[in-house]
Amino acid sequence: MLALEIVLGFAIGLSLGLLGGGGSILTVPVLVYLVGQTPQAAVTTSLAIVGANSLMGASFHRVQGTLDWRVAALFGSAGMLGAYFASNISSQLSPDVLMIGFSILMLFVGAVMLTRPGSQMGLVSEKPLWVVFASGGLVGILTGILGVGGGFLIVPALVMLVGLPMQVAVGTSLIVIVMNSAAGLLGHLGGESINLLLIMIFTLAGLAGTFTGAWLSKRLPAQKLQRAFAWFVILLALVLLADNFIKLYR
Repeated sequence: MLALEIVLGFAIGLSLGLLGGGGSILTVPVLVYLVGQTPQAAVTTSLAIVGANSLMGASFHRVQGTLDWRVAALFGSAGMLGAYFASNISSQLSPDVLMIGFSILMLFVGAVMLTRPGSQMGLVSEKPLWVVFASGGLVGILTGILGVGGGFLIVPALVMLVGLPMQVAVGTSLIVIVMNSAAGLLGHLGGESINLLLIMIFTLAGLAGTFTGAWLSKRLPAQKLQRAFAWFVILLALVLLADNFIKLYR
């Protein structure tokens, strides 16, 4: 089990460092289906693991100059508010219906990123502050409800709405994920207990993954990175749709 946890932690860190997202979508199912945690405990543990790995990934991107602190602060502050106040909603809603709706949104985001060339998306002009705050707040709400850092929504939002280059959006999204995960974790702390040893194992393994991912993201062409991210989001959405439709009609 220890070897499996190390491999999974590396994979989660690699996803965050390379694509600026996907860590939470990977972490929650891994903790439930492979580690054996309850869904409620997995949500709380996921927020801690993803937050820690994202913080390390952000430090690597800062060294490489692919991080915009101003945008991260504006987007992330709205996300923290949304994540904190939405953290108690998950127990009152059907998780299967929520995940199906979430998956449909992921499909839409992935399709938009595939159909828009990278050069076109990089030319988006800077939007008003209310657009940045509204986008951040929406991602934060999803973070609080579903226990996800939201990188697969943050990165497209930073590229399409804010106009950041893809590599900078990846690095900037990690700071936002840290802020959202911290706020969501605070909202969940009164519930399930946290397995500190498990968090430490995943975080240490994720350190190597985030370093590798951040190094690769700097060296891959922006358009190829964007297309890889879009396909990653679409594939995750299809898996989640299939899994939750089965649960819903079982």
